Amino acid sequence: MTQNRIHRLMGLLKASQFHALVMNAGVDLSYYCGLQFHLSERPVILIITLDSEPILIHPELETEKVKSSSISLKSIAYGEDPSQWLGSFTKAFDDLHLEKENVGINPISMRFLELEYLKKASPQSYFVSASSIFSTMRIQKELVEISSIKKAVEVAETALKNTIQFIKIGKTEKEIANELTLQLLQAGSDPDLPFMPIVASGPNSANPHAIPTERKITSGDLLIIDWGAHANGYVSDITRTFAIGFIQEEFKKISQIVEEANQDARKIALKGVTSHRVDEAARKVITNAGYGQYFIHRTGHGIGLEAHEEPYLQAGNQKVLDDGMVFTIEPGIYLPEKGGVRIEDNVVIDNGQAITITTLPRELQIL
Repeated sequence: MTQNRIHRLMGLLKASQFHALVMNAGVDLSYYCGLQFHLSERPVILIITLDSEPILIHPELETEKVKSSSISLKSIAYGEDPSQWLGSFTKAFDDLHLEKENVGINPISMRFLELEYLKKASPQSYFVSASSIFSTMRIQKELVEISSIKKAVEVAETALKNTIQFIKIGKTEKEIANELTLQLLQAGSDPDLPFMPIVASGPNSANPHAIPTERKITSGDLLIIDWGAHANGYVSDITRTFAIGFIQEEFKKISQIVEEANQDARKIALKGVTSHRVDEAARKVITNAGYGQYFIHRTGHGIGLEAHEEPYLQAGNQKVLDDGMVFTIEPGIYLPEKGGVRIEDNVVIDNGQAITITTLPRELQIL
């Protein structure tokens, strides 16, 4: 699988302005060679060129891990003395003859630490954004990737079902988030969750990216839960909203509006449709209902190795949807100092159609 990815990458490189691509520890590096490294004070760099064997610069302590690479590569290891690390970068660039060449980086993930080593190792090279290549490679998922995302959805949904019985008046947002985290792990999620669960109640639910607090849920609250699981390195990202004790009339109204917006966006998310049109479909429902100013974020984003990646379903984005793309549909209405509703599903384009992977009910349930 990774050899196929390298082959596709070579085609993109040949058609681009770049002679090489450089990536640091993270999902891009793992995508191309199957090796997983955590970002730390010790830099890890993979360099892929058109006409040479890839080079991996890494700490000596990772040498055994490097042997399990899924592609053939040259290893340049360095010891614990930071004063010697630059020499490893310089050797790599000398071996690859990259002087005065355009070298592509991912501007979202490349850190200042690694970029400084790269610039010092090859001061005459040009390090520029290759975001178009990175996003093009990962935006359409292979069948095995989609299977892993479906598994991550299954794990996440099981975890929430097992958490719901724990949710009672008087429980704090933190307590519910902790229980959900435990249930995610017990249901089979990889230990490194894609993000920590968002559990937001009452007025806090009007903040789309609220952090769980010591606030106790009370009768009449809206409760937003946004969570996800990892399966084989791939993520799910789901949101459901609940009412505690009873449903206030205004909350019932906005919930129905958001549910309709979610449905319309999923209906239009077909192969050949632009990301803009999907966002427009959701936004139209909410705006026509008089709540346009309270829908304060994009309609969705891609998911895969990361919780946020291409395609981004937002106004003005003319990226066309295609088979193999997996993304969220998550319209919301957020009433300041009152509460909010968000309904987030995971969707894949398959044979031109939008297939919703998530299965949990979307209507506002009373807990």
